Amino acid sequence: MSLLQQNPSLETTAPGEELTKGSSHIVWASVSAGVIVTIAIAVYVIAGQKPAAATGEVNRAVAHLMHRETAGFDASGAPMPKQEFDQVLLFTHVKLHNQSKDPLFLREILSNITLPDGVHHSYAAPPTDYERLFAAYPELVSLHGKSLGIDETIPAGEWLEGDFVSAFRMTKADWDSRKSIDYGISFRYQPELKLTSNIQVSEQ
Repeated sequence: MSLLQQNPSLETTAPGEELTKGSSHIVWASVSAGVIVTIAIAVYVIAGQKPAAATGEVNRAVAHLMHRETAGFDASGAPMPKQEFDQVLLFTHVKLHNQSKDPLFLREILSNITLPDGVHHSYAAPPTDYERLFAAYPELVSLHGKSLGIDETIPAGEWLEGDFVSAFRMTKADWDSRKSIDYGISFRYQPELKLTSNIQVSEQ
């Protein structure tokens, strides 16, 4: 065969063509690898997510509006000016469910009322103050229930329910202007559980 004859298998390529040959395969391989990595990360995140340790619901909420006047003396018996103010006592019954495999330790309950000027907070009264309230105001006895004590323990898989009261210094006009009511239930070593009251709050 003459040296002048061309061998098709040895044909020269255009400048730079050898750099682009097979580039489409590289692109597709990169895309596939990216998709696989994304799926792997998503599976890892979903598998690592745990359901909330607790759930709950608000079964009843009753508001009692009252006008109060402080005593004309302090704790030591010394005279002091009296103060008058309006107050809303919010009586709430909740059910809490421990859906984890470990016991839950109730720490505190925070009631939140959203007014046009912002959110007003009040911690639930401890059981001793809860009982004193009904002793001081017998007319509220119909609202008395099993008090929900702070530091109570909810065993794994069990329910805990009870009543508590929170006090807010606000007028009836303020109360009537409320936008929402919700509750923050705090547990030791666990994220806070937020309960939104979707029921009608009655007044007594």
